Amino acid sequence: MRKPGISAIATAILMAFSTSAWAADDVAPALKNAMQRDLGLSGPQLAQYIKAERLANKQQKTIEKQLGRNFAGTWLERKADGSYSLVAATTAIQQAVPAGVESRQVRNSLAALKAAKQQLDSELEHGVRAPKGVYGWAVDLPDNSVTLSIAPGAEDAGIDFIARSGIDASVVRFETMQDAPKLHKGKPTPPPPPVANVNVQGGIGYLRQPGDGYLYACSVGFSVTQGSTPGFATAGHCGDAGEVVYHELSQWVPGVKLGAFAASEMPGDFETGVDQGWVKLDAAHSLSASVYGYGSGDVTVHGSTEGVVGTAICRSGRTSGWRCGAIVAKDVTISYVDDNNQPDGTVTGLTRTSACSEGGDSGGSFITGVGQAQGVLSGGSGSCSGRSGKTGGGNSYFSPINPLLADYSLTLKTSP
Repeated sequence: MRKPGISAIATAILMAFSTSAWAADDVAPALKNAMQRDLGLSGPQLAQYIKAERLANKQQKTIEKQLGRNFAGTWLERKADGSYSLVAATTAIQQAVPAGVESRQVRNSLAALKAAKQQLDSELEHGVRAPKGVYGWAVDLPDNSVTLSIAPGAEDAGIDFIARSGIDASVVRFETMQDAPKLHKGKPTPPPPPVANVNVQGGIGYLRQPGDGYLYACSVGFSVTQGSTPGFATAGHCGDAGEVVYHELSQWVPGVKLGAFAASEMPGDFETGVDQGWVKLDAAHSLSASVYGYGSGDVTVHGSTEGVVGTAICRSGRTSGWRCGAIVAKDVTISYVDDNNQPDGTVTGLTRTSACSEGGDSGGSFITGVGQAQGVLSGGSGSCSGRSGKTGGGNSYFSPINPLLADYSLTLKTSP
């Protein structure tokens, strides 16, 4: 049994979207402040952080090609002295890597780990449910394993699930999660006076169909268009196709309608699928290529280049504002539970981060410091309470933005 294995990458660096040089001053002020608060970065550390990431951006594909079938992944890692390095894992002995890259020999190749993880996913595809207390699984690159996340005391359930899948048990590590993963929709709070014309941007709050007997709040992910039709990407569990949504700051009376869900996907209690959707915006409102900065300056969206494992990432949501962490794992499968500890849908293809989130942040934006959109919040475990400005407070899971855009033929609204 082991604790969450994220300490080595919890402060890993910003992902690059070009090979050009950029400095700490290129990071949006809102994110710079949040990163220094949540990741414990000083100004010089942030600058070194970006240099290390630039190396990763230049070398990652070269390393994978060079190591071939022995390749076991690359990630960014913070050392005890505060410096950052790019680590390349290989199953071979003394296999050469580019200068400035740390080589680490491991047992399992990345291909083998992905195949093992897929065997667990295949159980779901054949109608087998993850047992109670087994929350999720993913490839853990720094640990060179497939990590199975379980509830305290659920070891036997985890062992039975692994045995039933037929995968090599030696590649599996258990991780005990003190808090069950939950979808992070929330309850609305009394707002300021209503606004008639809304400038929609990531991170602001909206409400699902006031008056339908089940009012709750979610957050905007990113501004998008489908052809000439404006809208925003968000979490699928925040509303069904056709359902009307309202601007949160105006939902009481008279209630300003933002638009309606054009498409939405979220698995049911005992189903498996993705958690994504988008809302078609009414003509009265406008779109902004930005994420709300909650008093620290908004963050411009420049693109959607996907970050590597270890990328520093920040999220914006109507409940907890800006919170930062690092990408811990990709292609994560999570079985959510509700407040009564009952199944609440199993979602695949998620990205796990060490940034905290709260109820009501669902659908909100994940973005890198240099403005690359990453995804929309699905759920998390734990909360942001008691963070005191340090990394911790649980995990969050987002649905990657690029598959969402492709599935609905959407274009991300960006600005140079």
